[in-house]
Amino acid sequence: MQKFTFHREKTRAFTDQQNQLIYRQDELLSFINLPFSIENFKQQIETKRNAFSDEQRSVLHNVLTKDYKNIAVSASTKNNINLLLNKNTFTITTGHQLAIFTGPIYFIYKILHVIKMCEILKTEYAEIDFVPVFWMASEDHDFEEIQSIELFNHTLTWQSEQKGPVGRFNLQGFDEIKNEFASYFSGDVLTEIQDLLKNYEGESLSVATFKFVNRLFSKFGLVIVDGDRAALKNNFLPVIYNELETEFSYKEVLKTNELLIKEGLKIQVNPREINLFYIEEGIRERILRIEDGFFIEGKGKFTLEALKEMAQSNPSCISPNVVLRPVYQELVLPNLCYVGGAGEISYWIQLKGVFDKLSLPFPMIQVRNSLLWIDSVNSKKIFKLDLHLEELFEASVQLKKRFLEVNAEEDVDFSIIEEHFNQLSSELIQKVQKVDSNLDKYAQAELVRMEKQLISIREKLLKSVKSKHENALVTIDQIKNKLFPNGGLQERSMNFFNLCASGDVDGRLKYLHSVIEPFEQDLIVIRE
Repeated sequence: MQKFTFHREKTRAFTDQQNQLIYRQDELLSFINLPFSIENFKQQIETKRNAFSDEQRSVLHNVLTKDYKNIAVSASTKNNINLLLNKNTFTITTGHQLAIFTGPIYFIYKILHVIKMCEILKTEYAEIDFVPVFWMASEDHDFEEIQSIELFNHTLTWQSEQKGPVGRFNLQGFDEIKNEFASYFSGDVLTEIQDLLKNYEGESLSVATFKFVNRLFSKFGLVIVDGDRAALKNNFLPVIYNELETEFSYKEVLKTNELLIKEGLKIQVNPREINLFYIEEGIRERILRIEDGFFIEGKGKFTLEALKEMAQSNPSCISPNVVLRPVYQELVLPNLCYVGGAGEISYWIQLKGVFDKLSLPFPMIQVRNSLLWIDSVNSKKIFKLDLHLEELFEASVQLKKRFLEVNAEEDVDFSIIEEHFNQLSSELIQKVQKVDSNLDKYAQAELVRMEKQLISIREKLLKSVKSKHENALVTIDQIKNKLFPNGGLQERSMNFFNLCASGDVDGRLKYLHSVIEPFEQDLIVIRE
């Protein structure tokens, strides 16, 4: 295995704003608390310590103890759960939807990122304990986004007509997709995969995902938090009341959006007047402000007092949307830093005003590592074509053009011809100007026409050469499609288990853990 890094700006895969969040957070001080750095954790620790109570720690510990009660858990995860009662323990958090079989491989990268960060921070701040947390976004409803994966060039899709929060889906029909998944492995490999799949079960997708992710990462001490818990929502009730009474988050985000626009920055999310949902099994509907109260599709009208009473008696029926979910998370966790994808982190800079309004510490934010995995097959193809890694980030058209220019240099080398033509042109113009300057424009025009003819001849020759190198050009397309599917980053479509054809899931995770570098800002490339 070889490891390389490339500045993200050179890859052209990230926007200017995303690169600013990665490399230049000091330019965004109006929209964050502290720029991400290992030194700034010292100040963030003190800020969070003073704002997070023993009672909040106790509630979190009780919820986790209950959730892990009947699950096989490693000693390191059990220890981390107990450490959360200690005022010198803090979390580093990432989160994601409940994608089947972990979905795109960046699901794996972001979890390993927070795990590795906690390990590094412990060496820098020996007196502090750091716990890696995965926040399961079990209340999301975008089932179409998570129901499929690509595995060994096949699409696996869980078919279900269920609606509402995906975490509350039952697993009807899920055994079929598990069997299909297992069918792509055989022999001893299948035995290992089946052992893993035994943990992928439960009364709901939330429970199954909890157990599956725990099986993958418990050895690293990962702690999983499911936000769909009434005891955690109790801590969130004051924010719910404030939102219903004053629409504070809508007002604060709008003010921040105006400042972002003035700075030439992109608005990632648009707030609602009420940034809350009503949820129950099969239902996830916006809470809408109307003239005489509130309205929920399928449930009817509510007064403010009726809605507050409902939230108090059943906190689980109220769910934050994208604007208030970070607030909820930071209320229930002793969190120092949130790690996410470049697009995800972009909307966090819209939220500091919301946090300030609640006197809630705004965490440090960081864009996770991005990795490009070049397998042995494509590595051999790249070597055979004598392509440089940095060239792989070019568009296919440019890459193929460059390949033809290099490899057809002798066939289509017009450098001497162009040199002779330029010399001839110069001598001709001098001769015309000496004999009859009135013919100067005519001569210039004729030379332009001749130059175009030369270009045309060269293009025809290139076309002829292209046919000779057709196999190589097809291979370039294959490489690009494998490394940048549909023109995007590989990590956004490739599933982790494509790297586990041998069945050595734990070995692959261990290797990825070794190459993840939380304080590395550049794109990481792994070449087999």
